[in-house]
Formats: sequence, structure tokens, C-alpha cells
Amino acid sequence: MSHTTGVRQAQKQQSRRALMDAALQLLEHQSFSSLGVREVTREAGMSPAGFYRHFRDLADLGVALVEEALGSLHAMVLAAFAGLGEPEEVIDHAVQVIADHVREHRAHVRFIARERFGGVRQVREAIAAELERFTDEVACALAAQPVSAGWNPADVRMVAELYVDHMVLTAVALLEAEADAEAEGRIASTARRQLRLISLGRRHWAAG
Repeated sequence: MSHTTGVRQAQKQQSRRALMDAALQLLEHQSFSSLGVREVTREAGMSPAGFYRHFRDLADLGVALVEEALGSLHAMVLAAFAGLGEPEEVIDHAVQVIADHVREHRAHVRFIARERFGGVRQVREAIAAELERFTDEVACALAAQPVSAGWNPADVRMVAELYVDHMVLTAVALLEAEADAEAEGRIASTARRQLRLISLGRRHWAAG
């Protein structure tokens, strides 16, 4: 790659990043379906024509935000569930991962929480697909644990769905706590207790 090509690629990535950041900034106070290309490009300091060098349309931008918002969380939570420690250690770590993620990526979590059942079909479907993939990955991690020996895949995936749904709800609750340390502590404590209940039920579940 030549120096000129490298510079152009870096500039392109910088412009794409500016558009995504602008959208996230605007989404703090409005839904994705209400965004317009001119509004996003004005916030990013670009011309409307420049938008289409990076995204086909606003839905394409929304899908990119979904992939970014949920992609980084996958690896972190999977690392927790694939851990070799005791169940309570794994749960404590998973809740801490979620709390840290919400603290560091509030705009992304707000976007997912609002648009999971929002009005833009492509974005809604992208979130559902990412959460399905997330559930499949958690199911694979759970299936590898000794407690899952003898379970059929459908039951393992059922437990994975419980974990993923609970983690999403916990992330939303932490977001709504508005960085109130006391409220966050209560939410995290409740999340740990609820996940332990799921874990206890898992150890005593007689698959039917």
C-alpha cells in the first residue's frame, strides 16, 4: 500500500467514524427513525453527498452501529462464561463486564435499548440477528461446561437465551440508573442474585 493510498484510507475511516459518532450524539435525544441524512452530516461537519461514500442509506448506518454496539460486548461476556472458575466467580465477572461496558459505551447501549423494538426494520432485524448470534455463542460456551453433560442442544440454548435476555435487561437498567453509584450497586447485586438463581436451576434441571 502506497503512502497516498494509506492516507486516503485513514481519511475515509475518519469520515465514517465522524458520521457514526454524529448519529450517536443525535440519538441521545431522538429515535433513529427520526434522523435525516442532512441532520447527521451537519452534526459531522460534512456535506450530504459525502454520506453516500460511506453508507447506502441511514438504515445501513444503523446496521453498522448495531454491529459496533454489540460486537465488542460479545467477546467480553463470552470470556466470562467460558471461564474455568466457580459459577459464582463467572457470574460476578459477567455482571462486572456488563457494568463496565455500560459505563464506557452509554450511547451504544442507549441505541440498542431504544431501537431493539424501534421503527426501522433493518436496524431492528440487525439487533435481533446479533442477539441470536450472541445466544448461539453463549450456548456453545455453556455446552462445553461439565454441568451441561448429557443435555440436549435445545435445553442448553434455552439457558443461553435466559442469560442473554437477562444481560440485556441488566444493561438497560444500569443505563437508566444515570450513573447513580448507589442505584448501580443495587442493580448489579440483583443481577448477580438472579443469575445465580438461573445457575442453580441449571444444575438441578432434569431435561424433559
